[in-house]
Amino acid sequence: MKTKNLRIAIIAFLILMLHLSAPAVTKVPKFKVLVLTERGGGHEGFVAAALSWMDTLAKKENFGMKVINDTKEITSDYLSNYQVFVQLNFPPYTWSDASKAAFEKYIEEGRGGWVGFHHATLLGEFDGYAMWNWFSGFMGDIRFKNYIAERASATVRVEMHKHPVMKALPSSFTIPDDEWYTFNKNPRPNVRVLANVDESTYKPVSAIKMGDHPVIWINEKMKARNVYFLMGHHANLLKSQEFKKMFGNAILWAAGKLN
Repeated sequence: MKTKNLRIAIIAFLILMLHLSAPAVTKVPKFKVLVLTERGGGHEGFVAAALSWMDTLAKKENFGMKVINDTKEITSDYLSNYQVFVQLNFPPYTWSDASKAAFEKYIEEGRGGWVGFHHATLLGEFDGYAMWNWFSGFMGDIRFKNYIAERASATVRVEMHKHPVMKALPSSFTIPDDEWYTFNKNPRPNVRVLANVDESTYKPVSAIKMGDHPVIWINEKMKARNVYFLMGHHANLLKSQEFKKMFGNAILWAAGKLN
């Protein structure tokens, strides 16, 4: 009896050792996300909080994530490694001609999905750079006009409840501490608006308004799944469950994993 128990113990020990010495199985990411972001300055708090939250989401949803802070590496070959391009507050200038051409091809030919935030529509002549006319058209043929420098919280109203980016969101919700960009014209005639901001709910009150004020939209003329969020200034956004839900939905939808 003792001999039998000893054999069982030895076999169990050997199985345990084999298990412990076996190499860990690494999950293959479902898809890869390239994040282009601008560090430092007034948006650093939001960017840092967003990257931290995205890292957590990547582990949960099993996707790979690469972060870059300039466009030097961007070519068509480079972008072919990524199924989603997140433009996290990187402006539409300082891009090289080669990186612009690669990005335009990526969007026009549907080589991947795109999620853009806030600073991505700083369209005009800034820091000695001419406006990127293609990007202006991509965003609805708009040019940046003004913003609420002091920031304001406001109510966002969902227009397209059935769109995957708006999945599981209430019909309206508050977005805190944003700058609420305005433009030279309303992008609505050239894009599909998913949500707008109720300017009468600005706290504190602001005279910087557009009237009909889209804040989340998609451009269905492009083959790539794409969505732009006007908000993206303050770290407090990452305390909003609704914002995080939209952000996560947008990444999964752009990757073709949410319909």
